[in-house]
Amino acid sequence: MGKTEYLLITIIFNFLFILFIVAIISYIWQYKRKKREHLVAIQNQREIHHKELLAMQLEMQRKTMQEIGREIHDNIGQKLTLASLYIQNLLYESIKQENKQNIENISTIINDSLADLRQLSKTLTDDAIANKSLVALLQLECEKVNLIKKCWFIYDGQVLANEVNYHTKSMLLRIAQEFIQNSLKHAKCQSIKLNLKQDLEFIVMELSDDGHGFDTNTINSQGSGLQNMKKRTETIGGQFLLESSDNGTSLTIRLPSTL
Repeated sequence: MGKTEYLLITIIFNFLFILFIVAIISYIWQYKRKKREHLVAIQNQREIHHKELLAMQLEMQRKTMQEIGREIHDNIGQKLTLASLYIQNLLYESIKQENKQNIENISTIINDSLADLRQLSKTLTDDAIANKSLVALLQLECEKVNLIKKCWFIYDGQVLANEVNYHTKSMLLRIAQEFIQNSLKHAKCQSIKLNLKQDLEFIVMELSDDGHGFDTNTINSQGSGLQNMKKRTETIGGQFLLESSDNGTSLTIRLPSTL
């Protein structure tokens, strides 16, 4: 065998060897890519399932609250109304003055309780979330807090270019309400600020107070309502960022504008 033939065989062998190595590398790369895609798909399915499960739990809670509200209105409310009527009849009967005063006090208590129950029933069954925009709902929360005169609520929000769907609107409102209640109860703040803004990519809701902060790593999330806010954020595909210090607490919820 001449040198030319030997050189040609060597070149062909090396070429086939390189093709073999390339084929192995390509196979390994394809295998790893498909494995990554498979793992990503599994993770996406888990996240979708988790969100659906959280959404189902929250929807069940909402329906339960509505049922409780209707039960308060139709059952307990009617009984208190009847009791109030009986008390009013007693006031017109011939009774001792000291007893009359006691009955009037009882009547006042019943009527106050009835008013509170009606307000609670209206809150639990109210369809305001469906009928009002997110901005209008947040402005209403601002007005409610300022009426208490315990803490000054500053609202700074823009009208959204595209109104969010009912579920997203409901979750954002509940998150804001939870933050406000925590600030009023625990932070001893002088003011609460809420900012709502939107760009081409994101809707961002920022809440902050100037009260006493806390350690976000050690606080009992179950007791403070933080767990509920996190769950609600997850169900709408949002990002949850909570920060707290001696100067106050801030919460930022960021979610895609397409929701």
